[in-house]
Amino acid sequence: MKKNTEEKLNLSQTKLREQTAERLGLTIEQIPRHIAIIMDGNGRWAKQRSLPRVEGHRQGAHTAEKIAQCCVDLGIESLTLYSLSSENWKRPKAEVDALMHLHTQYLIGIRPKLMKNNVKLIHLGQLEGLPVTLQKELSKTMMQTCKNTGMVLGLAMNYGGRAEITEAARKIAQEYKKGQLRLRDINEQCISRHLYTDQIRRQKTVRRIPYGKDRGQRTDVQSFIYEPDLLIRTANEMRISNFLLWQISYSEFYVTKTLWPVFKKANLEKAIIAYSKRDRRFGSVK
Repeated sequence: MKKNTEEKLNLSQTKLREQTAERLGLTIEQIPRHIAIIMDGNGRWAKQRSLPRVEGHRQGAHTAEKIAQCCVDLGIESLTLYSLSSENWKRPKAEVDALMHLHTQYLIGIRPKLMKNNVKLIHLGQLEGLPVTLQKELSKTMMQTCKNTGMVLGLAMNYGGRAEITEAARKIAQEYKKGQLRLRDINEQCISRHLYTDQIRRQKTVRRIPYGKDRGQRTDVQSFIYEPDLLIRTANEMRISNFLLWQISYSEFYVTKTLWPVFKKANLEKAIIAYSKRDRRFGSVK
């Protein structure tokens, strides 16, 4: 029964992607499966309106909820949002406290929508250091949505790319020391399995081979979509900011001047259309 349900949900998601592709004049292969977003510009949005910075973050949280819904409707399989960097603790205490409160309220408020849309929430980052109340609500939301099989919404909170890779290396070293890993077992796939994004997985699916001599042919593959196809950064900043350093090796970048609080579905679709025009070779020659 579970397998049949997952197949139906996968077909439903594929149908949404097909509808999106047709509406935008694209092929389904030109629609990114995993989108990651560095949400920037909350403070500037507030400053332009002579509002406290916290109001910018509050509006940014509303935008995050709307864009997540847009991604569900577009048939995107995974959305990862950079909501709180491990470096953000350097900000004024009042702003950090407000961010913690907003995250807590956000996690409580989005539960009905996540369940309605069959979205699974995962956390990327370190729990240690987050307020106990926030940890509790995060765990509740993850537990409530853990069996959902639709879009995966990754919340990168108290996250740092270097720390993620360091933690993965430490885990691998421990497993090697215990005899659970051999030296020859330590490769790129091994490292990827020890990253936070290993939680983002899919069952066997049918897709077209994107490059090489068999490009365009359809094949059954075990689909792992932890690596973003498209990385969006708002507010015209040209930095990665320690985000998904391992995973974005072959991601396509899209930078927009639009500040995050006013980022809308039209902006998202513009980014997808730009992505569709990229020639993704993954190091090979077509």
